[in-house]
Amino acid sequence: MAIINQALARKRFPNVDPVGKRFRTDNATREWVQIVGVCADTHYASLRDPAPPQFFLPYVQQPEVGGMTYAIRTQIPPGELFPALRQVVQQADRDLPIVDLRTQREQIDANMQMERAFAALTPGFGVLALALACVGIYGIMAYSVAQRTNEIGIRLALGAQPGQVRSMILRESTWLTFVGIVAGVASALWLTRLVKSMLYGVTPNDPVTLAAGVVVLLAIALAATWIPARRAASVQPMEALRHE
Repeated sequence: MAIINQALARKRFPNVDPVGKRFRTDNATREWVQIVGVCADTHYASLRDPAPPQFFLPYVQQPEVGGMTYAIRTQIPPGELFPALRQVVQQADRDLPIVDLRTQREQIDANMQMERAFAALTPGFGVLALALACVGIYGIMAYSVAQRTNEIGIRLALGAQPGQVRSMILRESTWLTFVGIVAGVASALWLTRLVKSMLYGVTPNDPVTLAAGVVVLLAIALAATWIPARRAASVQPMEALRHE
């Protein structure tokens, strides 16, 4: 007799009630097992992968057992429950060891330790990358304005308005940012498959995440360009024409 999970029921007995039917195991004995119930799917080895097809046999039907794991549902705090469990086991058999006693939350935390560490570090690297991008855009545009001081002075002397000069600098910055974002998104779409195994609850090419990143980068780029653009618009024509 055995209880199977829903994944095994869908795989071996699709669109029929599996209770009462039999199947042959994949072990060395190749014995026939009768199904007496179906339980929900449960994640064991990984929280990201789909639950595998499984079946559960009673303890008395096992020819050999190297160890057993018990799951206990209780409202008692773990600090009070653990000593009581150890006492019960010792009363049943003093030579029976009890190891790796933990709550389900502790088990999940242990399995997700690397993923959570990665998730905690990723925002920090993202903020650092945004700061470097902001500094880089500001430096490029400030250098461009300094190199074009004479040109800006001539434009102002010929009647260009400060707002037009400011808009010109912002347009150039937006164009450079757009080219960089296109290249960055293309690289991200190709490189996300390298971190696919570290993602949980989100697809590697999630459109909402990519769109949010594009909007943030555009906002950062415009903010970083505003100071050089305002400086260019405040240039005095006579001073600009004397600038070498």
